[in-house]
Amino acid sequence: MENLELEQVCGKAEEELNAVDDLNALQQLKANYLGKKGFVATIMANLKDLTIEKRKELGMKSNQVKQALEARFEAKRKAIENKIVQAKLATETIDVTLPGVKFNVGAIHPLQKTIMDLEDLYISMGYTVAEGPEIETDEYCFEKLNLPKGHPARDMQDTFYINPELLLRSQTSPVQVRTMLQESGKPIKIICPGKVYRRDADDATHSHQFMQCEGLVLGKDVTLADLKGALLEMARMMFGKERNIRLRPSFFPFTEPSVEVDVSCSRCGGKGCSMCKNTGWIEILGAGMVNNNVLRMCGYNPDKIQGYAFGIGVERVTMLKYHIDDIRNFYLNDIRFLNQFKEVK
Repeated sequence: MENLELEQVCGKAEEELNAVDDLNALQQLKANYLGKKGFVATIMANLKDLTIEKRKELGMKSNQVKQALEARFEAKRKAIENKIVQAKLATETIDVTLPGVKFNVGAIHPLQKTIMDLEDLYISMGYTVAEGPEIETDEYCFEKLNLPKGHPARDMQDTFYINPELLLRSQTSPVQVRTMLQESGKPIKIICPGKVYRRDADDATHSHQFMQCEGLVLGKDVTLADLKGALLEMARMMFGKERNIRLRPSFFPFTEPSVEVDVSCSRCGGKGCSMCKNTGWIEILGAGMVNNNVLRMCGYNPDKIQGYAFGIGVERVTMLKYHIDDIRNFYLNDIRFLNQFKEVK
């Protein structure tokens, strides 16, 4: 009687499987036959009431039926899924003769491109890249750079103060201070790219937020000639191999002697034009030998260690390189402006 019931289960399952063409219906049918309360499970649950001989015989037969049904249900599932895929493909054919969809491809921002170029250049010359916090202490941003309290550069009109001791850094020089204090008298060769903040009214050439890339080299017998060589390499990388630079005396509290650095005009080749105001030269940055007071305050002996520092305005050199006349273009996210730099390598 039990064997007959199992055979009846197989035949009934086969009939119902042939009529099913939906995955949800198939799942429900499988639960009716192979689930915890299905036909096969019910038959196997009654084995306990049989003799040992009958239990073995019917148990083996039940397992065979169960495995056969599982294989049949799996085959049916694959057949239904394949049928669905084929129907979908038939309705979603692709016309390969249609024009392709144009995807908008982005580009590296010109300021980021300048930073990357500067990093590549100076890393190739043995420098490392150093970074620091944008919220700085008054001590690191001013005092240890030979800018005591009361100095004009600390005026509230020039600097974003958070409180008397904290401010948004107005230069990346605090990164140099932190590095010197950390190295404790050892030689240094770093560049410090990053954002800085000043209380400037935004116009074509000024912004309350801009970027700098400062450099610092400390060691034995470092001279102004070394500084000139490092800046000449930068000028030629940015503006062309035929460019030259000149150093003019200037004043910065944290360097002595200090210089303003000019590059020969890339438009007129130094002959004079409206871009260079007919001088043949364009000012690009400030630099100088690190002031002895700064060295002492940061743990260096100026009798044994000398060095130079320079500060490159990233927006300024980028504007000169690509002939951009308004600094605000960098921050407006105007696609028409940014698309011009897709081909810049």
